[in-house]
Amino acid sequence: QVQLAESGGGLVQPGGSLRLSCAASGGRRSEGIFRLYGISWYHQALENPRELVAAIYSDGSTEYADSVKGRFTISRDKTNNTAYLQMDSLNTEDTGVYYCMMPGITWGQGTQVTVSS
Repeated sequence: QVQLAESGGGLVQPGGSLRLSCAASGGRRSEGIFRLYGISWYHQALENPRELVAAIYSDGSTEYADSVKGRFTISRDKTNNTAYLQMDSLNTEDTGVYYCMMPGITWGQGTQVTVSS
């Protein structure tokens, strides 16, 4: 069973940066899985629904929410089955839990990001 594990969250001041990681594991099915499936990052603030932040598709194309365009960058390393979300110029509205998701497969458990002075 494939599992996703996020890491890299934390407390950062407005204007700062963080890099989130999403690592896939779990048996032979996880090997090379990033060659077949895309990864999406979602943001959930307080009791709001999860919103798509960024996605990278199996062909390498990317998509971003308007609110993060020019500030966030999604990438992946197929050799170690890890996806990344580089977050720059963070503001308080970016605070929340960030989840990675592999469509049709699974979600990660989330990592908390707090942007505060």
